[in-house]
Amino acid sequence: MKQNLALFDLDNTLLAGDSDYNWSLFLIDEGLLDAKTHHDRNEQFYLDYKNGNLDIFAFLQFQLQPLSQHKKSFLDELHVKYMQKVIKPMMTDKAQALVNEHKAAGDLCVVITATNSFVTKPIATAYGIEHLIGTDPEMLDGQYTGGVSGVPSFQEGKVTRINQWLGARGKTLIDYEKSYFYSDSHNDLPLMKLVTNPVAVDADSTLTAHAKASNWPAISLR
Repeated sequence: MKQNLALFDLDNTLLAGDSDYNWSLFLIDEGLLDAKTHHDRNEQFYLDYKNGNLDIFAFLQFQLQPLSQHKKSFLDELHVKYMQKVIKPMMTDKAQALVNEHKAAGDLCVVITATNSFVTKPIATAYGIEHLIGTDPEMLDGQYTGGVSGVPSFQEGKVTRINQWLGARGKTLIDYEKSYFYSDSHNDLPLMKLVTNPVAVDADSTLTAHAKASNWPAISLR
């Protein structure tokens, strides 16, 4: 029997909130970012993302720069606090149940997110998902540089990244009898159109309309 593939977006899909947006707010609360210069830009980038006109490279420059200002060990300790204080309350029972259902069926489960892998890897792990495709922050000699490594996992970039990831395993999407992709965002339409089973989750208005027109299922994990 062929294995199925289950892909999950993270922010506002498995999570009842956005881990990227809230990471900046968390750093401001911790006194590690200047509220005045960072808060308004963070809000604007988040709005651009929701409107579908985010400049991903400008955003990543903004979002990854703070990582380069601290040692990796300090950032890892900080992330533990972030998980407890901010992320755990966003993890829903319904989302965990959905992941567990796919794992119990023997499906290959992957979180695929535009958010950087430093922020998202521990979250995927907390859901019991081993595999993560995120936007990868560049590292040099064990420290973050503030740059990006490879293709950002955003919009068409998610298609590129899943194809690269599967290719490294000697697979393609069509090798899976069923391929699921759960997402809330119209930014994910390029990949949603390629899987056999796209599912709109607590979706934005653009994705909701597309899902309705395409007869895709729509669910809530809240």
